[in-house]
Amino acid sequence: MEKNSNDKLTNPQEFINYVNQETQKLLASYSSAGGDDVFSQFTQSWSELATRSLEDPTVWIKAITDYQQAQMNMWKNMLSGQTGTPAAAPAPGDRRFNADEWSTNPIFSHIKQSYLLGSGMLQNMASNANLSESEQRKLEFYTQQYIDAMSPTNFAITNPEVLQQALDTKGKSLVDGLQNLLGDIEKGRISMTDESAFVLGENIATTEGAVVFENDMFQLIQYKPSTEQVFEKPTLIVPPCINKFYILDLQAHNSYVKYCVDEGQTVFLVSWINPSIEQGDISWDDYVGKGVITAIDKVKEITAAPKVNAVAWCIGGTLLASALAVLAHRKDTSVASATFLTTLTDFRDPGDLCVFLDEQQVKKLEDKVNNQGYLSGKELATSFNMLRSNDLIWSYVVNNYLKGQTPPPFDILYWNGDSTNLPAEMYTYYINNMYLENKLVEKDALTMCGSPIDLGRIKTPCYFLSTIDDHIAPWKGTFTGAENFNNVEFVLGGSGHVAGVINPASKNRRNYWVKGEQGKGSDHWLETAERVEGSWWPNWSEWHKKRGGKKVTAPADYGNADNKVIEAAPGRFVAVRIE
Repeated sequence: MEKNSNDKLTNPQEFINYVNQETQKLLASYSSAGGDDVFSQFTQSWSELATRSLEDPTVWIKAITDYQQAQMNMWKNMLSGQTGTPAAAPAPGDRRFNADEWSTNPIFSHIKQSYLLGSGMLQNMASNANLSESEQRKLEFYTQQYIDAMSPTNFAITNPEVLQQALDTKGKSLVDGLQNLLGDIEKGRISMTDESAFVLGENIATTEGAVVFENDMFQLIQYKPSTEQVFEKPTLIVPPCINKFYILDLQAHNSYVKYCVDEGQTVFLVSWINPSIEQGDISWDDYVGKGVITAIDKVKEITAAPKVNAVAWCIGGTLLASALAVLAHRKDTSVASATFLTTLTDFRDPGDLCVFLDEQQVKKLEDKVNNQGYLSGKELATSFNMLRSNDLIWSYVVNNYLKGQTPPPFDILYWNGDSTNLPAEMYTYYINNMYLENKLVEKDALTMCGSPIDLGRIKTPCYFLSTIDDHIAPWKGTFTGAENFNNVEFVLGGSGHVAGVINPASKNRRNYWVKGEQGKGSDHWLETAERVEGSWWPNWSEWHKKRGGKKVTAPADYGNADNKVIEAAPGRFVAVRIE
């Protein structure tokens, strides 16, 4: 805190202004992580829309007229003391205005309704703009970002809960909030959980195992069997390289890794490097060849099994698909089955991420990435968080900084804050060839590890798991991608990109869909699919076991003579954090 902060502590208004000012400093850097900041993008999008709307201003005139009429009615009701149906109400599920004061206090009720009316006008104008699909999506996204940022709940002076808590604690909540803010400024990110509550290898990423191989790309972890007999074919898990692997091994009750082990599988897992500037020249080919294919070879070598079953998530699945295409061209049948968890292979519809992926924004970010040698994991995490900004940004701004609360321990959010860098060369290849040009689905349009890539050559049985509310890998896009493969089992889970995957069988939560009719598109598949209550894990396990081979005695030791234990799981690579 600056040297005159004591003066601010004795002046409540100055102190509130100071907290708001420091919060905006953090958010300014936070919101510009993906290139241009939110407000610049908002201004640019609306300037372009305004220019086009001069040709036919009818929609604008109607939206503004409706807004002005609603504002007049709201003022009239407030001044006359009338109550009744509010001029505007929050959307279902919007928890920002749950406090009674937003409805019972005339001032805060007016602030809320005025904000919601203005938001509705902007949303109406944005959604009725006559733009191309990509421009329309970008306009609607940045409009929503602006609306979310300007909510009265995000400012101490216009949030009745914040003001009441400051009064109740004699200002201590604001002091605590400022301390939280200064701590996050030092870290360069918003705290979403009590990070002191988790220690890798002690209460998170605790499934027993050992690192049995490593190179400059990854460590290979082998997990200790928990059953006397295991399936003959081992299982190799390829996590995304943009996140740490332990999302799949959080705690005993929700660990996918432990579930696989307990189901009688011999499990190996790739723990990717967290690259720095020195590794900026690591390529997509390196991730495929020195990463996935090397891991497959090592698992076969250690277990003496002729084939492995592979499981991959998100970009890990894109890497696995690339590796399978390379192996198919080589006529190598090392992979008995492949499971793809929320994986895009056809990028024609990348969902909400497309708002960050126009050529202008990509070029700016490429220049930045090439200069620093890598794409910062913090910037990547920010882009993902912006897709759900009220839940993953603004709720923490209010609770942490304005109310002075410490977020409770939550394993998934701890993982969410432990991000990973991407090498510059790999990132630029991935963005341009997958997202911008969608070449992975074009026959022989790409060459990897010396092999032309054609997903149609892959004959490996595949299990595709997507989730219905996924905003990172939209399920209809993953469904379209799956149609390029042969012998596919497609399953649609409930919830989103992370919660839909990490859905332990023991909890018996959510639902999933199976057995939809293939060949007539995603909508028809869902219409004809069977809804099943509970976790998709048992369904996958049964599919997986059929491809596991016979039962054999579980291995007594880790590794083999040529691949000895290097260290205990979870290993060194996963412990490297971005500071």
